[in-house]
Amino acid sequence: MGLSKLGLDRWFKNHIHELCGSKKNIARVVAIDRGRIMVHDGDNEFSAELLGNFFYAAESAAKFPCVGDWVCLKQHDDDSPDSAGFASIERILPRKTLLKRKTVGYNEEFQILASNIDVAFIVMACHYDFNVRKLERFLVMIHEAHIEPVLLFTKTDLISPEALQRLINDIRGADIHIQILAISNVSGDGLNQLRQFIQAKKTYCLLGSSGVGKSTLMNQLLGKDSFATQAVSDSGQGKHTTVRRHLMLLKQGAMLIDMPGMRELAVAEIKDGIEVSFSDILELAQNCRFANCSHNSEPDCAISAALANHTLNSEHYKNYLKIQKESRHHQKQTLFVEKRRKAKNASRIAPTKTQQRKQRKQVITEDEQNQS
Repeated sequence: MGLSKLGLDRWFKNHIHELCGSKKNIARVVAIDRGRIMVHDGDNEFSAELLGNFFYAAESAAKFPCVGDWVCLKQHDDDSPDSAGFASIERILPRKTLLKRKTVGYNEEFQILASNIDVAFIVMACHYDFNVRKLERFLVMIHEAHIEPVLLFTKTDLISPEALQRLINDIRGADIHIQILAISNVSGDGLNQLRQFIQAKKTYCLLGSSGVGKSTLMNQLLGKDSFATQAVSDSGQGKHTTVRRHLMLLKQGAMLIDMPGMRELAVAEIKDGIEVSFSDILELAQNCRFANCSHNSEPDCAISAALANHTLNSEHYKNYLKIQKESRHHQKQTLFVEKRRKAKNASRIAPTKTQQRKQRKQVITEDEQNQS
């Protein structure tokens, strides 16, 4: 098959000789399940291991391999004559894109989802799962990773064409101008359009809540039942099926990564994502009289005026403020944890005052013993 069909282009090749040496044993991570890493070298899929020094050097989850990564491999010979040995991962090539989200709860860490993705399909069931504010959150996360977003409306067989058009009008009314594809896994409507959209040698991923039809869609694109699916409820909502991320090669020659359903979409520290997703608000704020306008009670505030005359959607603006607040909170939390971590590391090296007094007493006692 060759590595180029897995997405290895000139950008990655420029890093291979420098990071991987002359042997150039390269593979792409296609799955990670309970610590077991599966890679593909263009010919075969096999498992690769992380050696102890990799764990020692990695400072965060982002330093470990994830699905979509290109890695440098080293082949090890086994003492057994019947064994072909095993492969270990030595380096991770620089990533073009890295899709991540804040871990659920109060942990400041990121959850790494996948890397080197060209297009992210936001999968939403149009009859129950769709929400403009939820879509905005997905867009912030995707834009922050510099990935192209596309909205996939699924289960269109459960609503009328007029109702579907109203949903699309709501999206355009929120100043969201991404490409929208509407499909039905039951009737097959829109699937050919989706297949024509997908290009060879590019990497795509499916993002969305549980039960919106991602696994069924994967099977449709693969042309076989590779992913387990479950019957839908009376409301048409599916059940959670996918439990791990897996990069699969489609007939079109493209790669597609299925993701477990996201029950909660917490955003972390963001900059580019919010600037792209809420560009209308940022552009509007430039018309305020004061550069540091808080958009509360200042005179000649463009935001307040737009909210008053309903040219700016109030829910759209509230979601912008909420996401910004979450980002600032995460940033402060991260700085606090990093400061505490540095202080803890410093305490391991520098002795405390109590330890210094004990050391001085020990020296004095040893001197007295030597004199006597």
